[in-house]
Amino acid sequence: MKAKLKTLILLPFFALLLFTSCQDEIVDITPPNEAEALVANSNLTAMVSATSKRDGSKDNIIDRASCLSVELPVTVVVNNLEIIVDSEEDFKTIEAIFDKFEDDDDRLEIIFPITIITEDHEEIVIENKTHLEELVAKCKGENEDDDDIECIDFKYPISFSLYNANFQVIDVVTVENDFQLHRFIKRVIDKEVLASLNFPVTMILADGSEIIVNNNFELETAIEDAKDTCDEDDDNDYGDDDFTKERLDNLLMTCPWVVHDFDRNEENLDDKYREYVVVFKEDNVVKVRARNGDVLTGTWTTRIGDHGALIKLEFDTLVDFTLEWIVYDLEYGRIKLYQVGGNRIILKKNCEIAFDVTKERILNYLQECLWRVTRLSVDGVDNEKDYIGTPLKFFPDNVVKIRVNGEFVQGTYDVLAFNAGFVLQIQLEGRPNLQLEWLITFLEPGLIKLESLGNLDNKMVLERHCPNTDDDLNYVDDVLISSDWEVTRYFIAEGELEKDDTFFMYTLSFFETGRVKVTDPNNGTFAGSWLSYRKEGLRLGLYFGDNEPFSVLNHRWKIVEIKETRIELKDLDSNGNIERILVLEKKI
Repeated sequence: MKAKLKTLILLPFFALLLFTSCQDEIVDITPPNEAEALVANSNLTAMVSATSKRDGSKDNIIDRASCLSVELPVTVVVNNLEIIVDSEEDFKTIEAIFDKFEDDDDRLEIIFPITIITEDHEEIVIENKTHLEELVAKCKGENEDDDDIECIDFKYPISFSLYNANFQVIDVVTVENDFQLHRFIKRVIDKEVLASLNFPVTMILADGSEIIVNNNFELETAIEDAKDTCDEDDDNDYGDDDFTKERLDNLLMTCPWVVHDFDRNEENLDDKYREYVVVFKEDNVVKVRARNGDVLTGTWTTRIGDHGALIKLEFDTLVDFTLEWIVYDLEYGRIKLYQVGGNRIILKKNCEIAFDVTKERILNYLQECLWRVTRLSVDGVDNEKDYIGTPLKFFPDNVVKIRVNGEFVQGTYDVLAFNAGFVLQIQLEGRPNLQLEWLITFLEPGLIKLESLGNLDNKMVLERHCPNTDDDLNYVDDVLISSDWEVTRYFIAEGELEKDDTFFMYTLSFFETGRVKVTDPNNGTFAGSWLSYRKEGLRLGLYFGDNEPFSVLNHRWKIVEIKETRIELKDLDSNGNIERILVLEKKI
């Protein structure tokens, strides 16, 4: 980050709504140049606002308006069939009904009331068809130029520094999505706040690639250069009936595609084909790499039919892939294919994945950084919790080390050819779950997936961790190491239980080696492991083994607030609901 935080606060956006001009505590940040502040009526501020607008084109088959979105679920009547639309997957059902007969009069009626969301993220309850038509009339027509910018997006989270009139930093606000960004930029435009964006910021282009911008000028240039580089698909068809053959062919050949979902003849075959890698080459050659490394070659052709784009795949051996597939949803980065009879494939573009896997490439990936064990399932038992805060380090001379309680335990490893693929062997004393024949099934610079040769239900996932490359993580580490800490709150959401007294008088000391020492009230000590890393935000992995009472804290916690004197951590379920809260405060 350009600004050096002595106090970094990771706050939800809605905390900004409580912001006032009077602040007792001044956040010590290197003050920016006044020119770096966002100007209310500048071109950059307007483009950031346009980039954060809500794209309403995905559901045009229902509302026929690219500046509006219908909040789901909604009930519609399509050619006399009543359908409850509760996800975007149901849009293809409407399209399929429309496409069933070419000479019929397709009709869709909405059952009111409904709630629509405008491009400015405002919700409006619509009571009848007339009210909806009035709002639709205010939108641009099909494929007309509109205000929103869809060909480039921010990669969240991003943060803004807030200033007073003297350009003293008085707060740092973190923004997690387009909704929060749009509301925040509106406050800038209305001159309610004075703020600047904290760089560097990563931008995502329409083709899925990313660029990093380091100042306002680079950000404005990036948005300006990208805003007209993609098809915003602001027509009233679902999917891409207007996608040309040339554009489809070029998109298919840009990068490898990974199988995400696979259904054939109403049978779910995800376990069989998930993470197969598909490469479309020139001269109509298509190659598919299976998880075991086998490469199967076939042919591909495309055409544009009366109801959109189609892809025909033909293989001698991959009979489940051999079919002419209808493109029912096509986005940059994802293609959905279907055919009547319960056939569906979802492909996701991955320009980083290695299609041509070699031993040299595997070794290069392994040796470049530390690797976290994020999944380890053996004989139906999940063992990944035993590896929280204990990353692996692979060295060039077949030495592998695992960092436990701040100390490296040494073993050996090797990469061996197996049929068409490769196997990773690990020998580490006291770690029998790692000492299996691990077939490498998925390989990219930051992610390696493996399956045991003896039992394909045994799975391991390694994620790359490169220390000292992230300013936010460096700050987290500095704060933890600089002081002793104590648990001042342990809250379990279920039953509203507070268990603060359990940890009373214990002291936690974090060391640069990854060791955390716990001193109990009677001055006894035991050691654990810790690691800060980035995964959908900032995380802190804590592992104390079976040592009570700290064993309940063995978890990969989400960091929601960190200051020099206080750290708040949360355990969230898959829906983002809070299950536990852990608060550490500096021990005085």
